[in-house]
Amino acid sequence: MPRTGMEPVRRAALIEATIEEVGQSGALDVTVAQIARRAGVSSALAHHYFGGKSQIFLAAMRHILKLYGASVRNQLAGARTPRDRLKAIVRASFEPANFRRDVIAAWMNFYVQAQVSADVRRLLTLYQKRLRSNLLHELRPLAGPRAPMIADTLAALIDGIYIRAALAADDLGGEEAADRTIATLDLLLESE
Repeated sequence: MPRTGMEPVRRAALIEATIEEVGQSGALDVTVAQIARRAGVSSALAHHYFGGKSQIFLAAMRHILKLYGASVRNQLAGARTPRDRLKAIVRASFEPANFRRDVIAAWMNFYVQAQVSADVRRLLTLYQKRLRSNLLHELRPLAGPRAPMIADTLAALIDGIYIRAALAADDLGGEEAADRTIATLDLLLESE
């Protein structure tokens, strides 16, 4: 007889196991069996809860985005000026929980999956629109009509740093990544 109340615990374990497996392999060529083994559950149970690997991966990315959103809200809580709020958004992108090897690998696979899965593409589009909207809201009073260009540049820079980290082309820590992005923001705001 199944233990009641275990489904949320097992789902959470499968989601974390998915992130860890993708991080270890660096790709989505992991199997549901590997994910289930890492989570300490059967493959049948993983399929029962999620339906398949693509759905588990989508749930893992939703989880990553939820944690990222909480990081942004936490960072914004103490920021008062538009410039401080922009820095808070950038810092949240590179917090240790968001900028760790397995999460970076999941993000890279997220971008790849968005090319072939409508559900993943919708989730990625939602994230990109939210990031752009948050950046634009704070940039408008500082940059006026240049705000959209600066927002797009910052978003591209954040994505680029994640790509370089995933490819191990840059051994940049999260704090240094945030500092570089903020320095670029400062340059963009000062340029005419």
